[in-house]
Amino acid sequence: MENNNQQQNNISRKEVQELLNQQTTIILNALSEEIDGMKKKLADSELRINESINRLANTLDAFLKRMTDMEDEFEVMKYEVNKMKGILREKLHAEI
Repeated sequence: MENNNQQQNNISRKEVQELLNQQTTIILNALSEEIDGMKKKLADSELRINESINRLANTLDAFLKRMTDMEDEFEVMKYEVNKMKGILREKLHAEI
């Protein structure tokens, strides 16, 4: 009877290997699901970051355009003021 009981308690090498294979498969599947979830979160984060960068680039482009327009307008105004000064100096002999 003790021999029979001992045989039941002994697990064959093949059974241990099968159990370890099952356990490994379960662990790898769980890790794969976790990694897939992390990849999705990373892709979502990357998309949000790219959208933020695009908004920032658009804002900077608009700001740069305004600055360029203002500089151009300033140059025109400076030219016109210098022209008026020349006319005043020539016609009225006045220095401004």
